[in-house]
This record gives sequence, C-alpha cells and structure tokens, in this order.
Amino acid sequence: MKVFTFSEARQQFSAVLDCAQTEGSVRVTRRDGRVFVIQPLDSTLAMASSPLDVEGVDLGVSGDELVEFIRESRRQ
Repeated sequence: MKVFTFSEARQQFSAVLDCAQTEGSVRVTRRDGRVFVIQPLDSTLAMASSPLDVEGVDLGVSGDELVEFIRESRRQ
C-alpha cells in the first residue's frame, strides 16, 4: 500500500486517487499520527438507488382524475 503524507496527498490529490484505483487503497498520514485510508468505492455501491426511490402503486386512477382530485381538495 502506497503511503502519502497529508501535504503530498493535498498537492497531488489526483495522483493519490489514481494510485488508489490501481493499487486498491492508499494510506495518508498526518503529522499528529492520525492515519487515513482512501480506497475506491465498489461500483455496485456507487450506483445504489436512493432509499426514496420506491415503486409506484397503481390506483386505477387516470392522470386527469388525479388532477381533478387535487383541484377539488384545494377548493375546500
């Protein structure tokens, strides 16, 4: 695993990401001793759908009927 100092990683961030892509992960160390690992995200996780992306429910109502329901509810 390639190791970069924080300063090197900041100055050459594109190279750090390229290295992580080819080697699997890169370690970044700070002066205070903290260590971080940068690794590429699995493409299947990156393409995961939103938890708010849910299938619709067929209510048997046309678009025009739905618009009319909404308009009627706003009149009251």
